[in-house]
Amino acid sequence: MTPLKTVGHGTHRIDALQRVTGGAKYTGDIHLPGMLYARVLRSPHPHARIRKIDVSKAMALPGVKAILTSENCDVTWGSGDQLNQRRLFNNPVRFAGDPVASIAAIDRHVAEDAMHLIDVDYEVLPFLTDVEEAMKPGAVAIHEGGNLSLNNQRQPQPQVYKRGNVADGLKAADRVFEDNFTSAHHNNAQLEMRVSIAEWKGDKLTVHAATQGIANCRTDIARDLKIPVDNVRVISEYMGGGFGNKNQCQDSDLMAAMLSKQSGAPVKLEFTRKEDFVAVHGRWSSRQSYKVGVKNDGTLTAIQLTALTGAGAYRKSSCDLSGTEIYQVPNLETTVSPVYTNTAVAANYRAPAYPQGVFGIESLMDDVAYALKMDPMEFRLKNMTRKFRDQTAYTSIGLEECIRKGAATFDWKKRWNPTPGSGAGPVKRGAGMAMGMFGSGLGRSSAVVRLDGQGQYYLHVGVTDCGTAAKTTMGLIAAEELGIPLEKVKVVWGDTDTCPYSVGESGSRTTVQTGMAVIEAVRDLKKQIAEKGAPKGNEVLTAMATTNPQQLQGESRNSFAAHFAEVEVNIETGHVIVTKFVSAHDSGRVVNPLTAQSQVQGGAIQGIGMALHEELLYDKRSGLPLNAGYYGARIMTHLDAPSVDVVWVETDEPYGPFGAKTLGEPTIIPTVAAVANAIYNAIGRRVKSLPITRDKILGVLA
Repeated sequence: MTPLKTVGHGTHRIDALQRVTGGAKYTGDIHLPGMLYARVLRSPHPHARIRKIDVSKAMALPGVKAILTSENCDVTWGSGDQLNQRRLFNNPVRFAGDPVASIAAIDRHVAEDAMHLIDVDYEVLPFLTDVEEAMKPGAVAIHEGGNLSLNNQRQPQPQVYKRGNVADGLKAADRVFEDNFTSAHHNNAQLEMRVSIAEWKGDKLTVHAATQGIANCRTDIARDLKIPVDNVRVISEYMGGGFGNKNQCQDSDLMAAMLSKQSGAPVKLEFTRKEDFVAVHGRWSSRQSYKVGVKNDGTLTAIQLTALTGAGAYRKSSCDLSGTEIYQVPNLETTVSPVYTNTAVAANYRAPAYPQGVFGIESLMDDVAYALKMDPMEFRLKNMTRKFRDQTAYTSIGLEECIRKGAATFDWKKRWNPTPGSGAGPVKRGAGMAMGMFGSGLGRSSAVVRLDGQGQYYLHVGVTDCGTAAKTTMGLIAAEELGIPLEKVKVVWGDTDTCPYSVGESGSRTTVQTGMAVIEAVRDLKKQIAEKGAPKGNEVLTAMATTNPQQLQGESRNSFAAHFAEVEVNIETGHVIVTKFVSAHDSGRVVNPLTAQSQVQGGAIQGIGMALHEELLYDKRSGLPLNAGYYGARIMTHLDAPSVDVVWVETDEPYGPFGAKTLGEPTIIPTVAAVANAIYNAIGRRVKSLPITRDKILGVLA
């Protein structure tokens, strides 16, 4: 691609100094005069009907200023469930951790003492923690209508996609492979706590929120509280990681707002780390069953997937599975059934439907390649997607180059063992790979650019930086289009009163969608300068743009990736070490290689943790979570994380800001499968359930 002056050059974050010196003020750092502190009383039961709540003792405690329950707060949390009416305080409660009451007091200690003084009379109900048990005839209904969540047509049926005829494709195959794979509930585990601060001044509400999207959070709050959107202000200047589904208002935002309204004072509500694991959400679990038909020469004839996914107690997101679309195959059928259980809610976490789905299909495809005595890399090159769903041309595709460049950097031919499990022990070495893709659609966003008489440019964007360096990216795009150094652009962010709409940091859409709005606003400003001249003295020129391009017709826009992993497995202890990892990515033009490399490395490390360690465990007898928190869920640390080599494949992409495509979410998609396939290559046995813990490795070797 043709080099540019500003875009494409490694650049430090514009707020790096504030972040590393402690100058950045996160939501948890904010203290307002007269502020109260809130805590949430949560259900100790996985399923129960509340007969009565007595808060009289708690309200009598000195320092308690407000208490909310289902009896005095009937607010619906609209983004908490796509299909059912989910209130802030539900009756019945449907998982251990479902909110029962929220208390605001003069300090957090008083609020916590008050929690223990609330008397709740529960009628304990039967509960379900397993998706297969929940689908059995006669199982207790967690929601009215049963435990199979409605599909996109609001019918109690699975989500189905079909292309061709799978039965015919399987008949036409020389060999048919069948297998089952499972994945666990996997928590987002962002470093910043969930925290909200709400303050009313008359009928105007200001919420300081740890949100990935100030604009969407604002409209959600206004909708749920039934007040005009102009009466809501959302502020989030700094935040410390999102990884999914913070691009909405959270129940903490609504609770803080209602407690503030009842008490007449600002209220801060911060969840504990345990609450963040059990009472917010994580990646949905899955049980996947595949049939794959293939010719003896390695050509795929059919793929069939039937799956159950664990929505948890509410349906907060799609609960779909993705991954089969990475393969070219004439006959494809996927049937995915999201299932309610009395467990923590499942929702978006970095490429929500992909890592677990790619783990399943890429594990099986690895087995197919070995059975046909083919190099897994060559098998993928033969069968990788050429058109989206075999029908729609890609605007650009660098998948083959990702595979080839990644393999060369990794030294695949040297590291891959053609005979899995061979070699002397007890430590065995193996290599694996996997590939993935993620949509990079166009869409609506806005930007405002101002130029004052002193020659200073101001870029107003509604982005939130949740680790992606989005503010810096917007500044780079503006500077490139203006033809000036980044230092001359002051980026204004983090406040709905001073910033226009942005799509929010989810779906890896910000660079593409808000970036295009920045370019259009700058072009408008340049046109004004050409017509009127540059402003002087106290003059100011202001340009704004709201872009809402039509979806592409006859084309599909996607990013692609291929990941390669080498592991060492101790067959006596089951311990796994990732010794080398290479991530090759086609994300179009890379706007800022420095922070983009960090994105890839962070996504790969999260995927390695998902592959080897992380899950939220439940006691099947009590329905209670067993290991909530960083230590219990075994989140990756610096001591666990390998170095990750990043390879860029910059395709000539005709759309997006200077040809940039999606990056943040594809970084985790192939990782889990690459590690799983490397473990198989090392020990010659397939572990089919995530995470691939020591006991599972020792179990398949026994």
